[in-house]
Amino acid sequence: MGLDNWDEVRTAFQVARLGTVSGAAEALGVHHATVIRHIDALERRLGAKLFQRHARGYTPTEAGRDLLTVAQTTEEQFGQLASRIRGQGEAVAGELVVTSIAGIADLMVPVLTDFQTEHPDLTVRYLSDMRVFRLDYGEAHVAIRAGGPPEEPDNVARPLARIRYGLYAARDYVDRHGMPDGVRDAENHRFVTVEGPASRAPFHRWLHANVPAGRLRFVASESRALHEAIIYGAGIGFMPVYRASRRDDLVEILPPVPEWEAPLWIVTHVDLHRTLKVQTFLRHLKDATIWSQV
Repeated sequence: MGLDNWDEVRTAFQVARLGTVSGAAEALGVHHATVIRHIDALERRLGAKLFQRHARGYTPTEAGRDLLTVAQTTEEQFGQLASRIRGQGEAVAGELVVTSIAGIADLMVPVLTDFQTEHPDLTVRYLSDMRVFRLDYGEAHVAIRAGGPPEEPDNVARPLARIRYGLYAARDYVDRHGMPDGVRDAENHRFVTVEGPASRAPFHRWLHANVPAGRLRFVASESRALHEAIIYGAGIGFMPVYRASRRDDLVEILPPVPEWEAPLWIVTHVDLHRTLKVQTFLRHLKDATIWSQV
């Protein structure tokens, strides 16, 4: 028999997510008796128990977990669809979801704040992560990505800026270990680097190719921690020029070169690219003076 009552499936999903009838009833805005009736009716029609009842609440059975995997996916897809539909209105209002690589919040937040000041009816959600958000699933209106040009066929990609990187150390580190004689002196110094997706950046690839592995003495999982390690004297490492130039406690070990630059791309989905809200933000983003500093 087909699942022709999605209210029952939604109820089962909430019971599984929250673990209790009362919690599901509150989330759905219904009486707890309605929740029990939906679960009982769904189990009868499927001919299988979806939950083990116990004093602490409801735990999904194997059949329940199978059903709820599908229900969760459906719930997420409806939410993503709603986000995309909200982005299609011809007004700079509602919600604007912008995602970027981790580590550039100091560049993005001023731009987003200025844009929200110009459009006070807008709610901004800024999601920074190394994972790639799915624009085709409506996870964001605009994405700022690094590296090569994105190649997804349904996305529109435009260059935004190129962040210059140099090799730096804290003055305290230089006082303790001396000034390196370029990369030729790598065996006599300590270096810091990142692991994970960020390690694919061109400057980190250069570092791993030119510095002995045994001299990589501080490894962090994200770029901001790496920069703090440089500032506190853990070793020599890469930092954006614009960020290092704001500090007088850092020493430039090697100046920036083009092969270390990290290109940034603005990426939008073709379905939302021409909407008023997205186009207005893209113009604001491209015109922001902060990109001339990187």
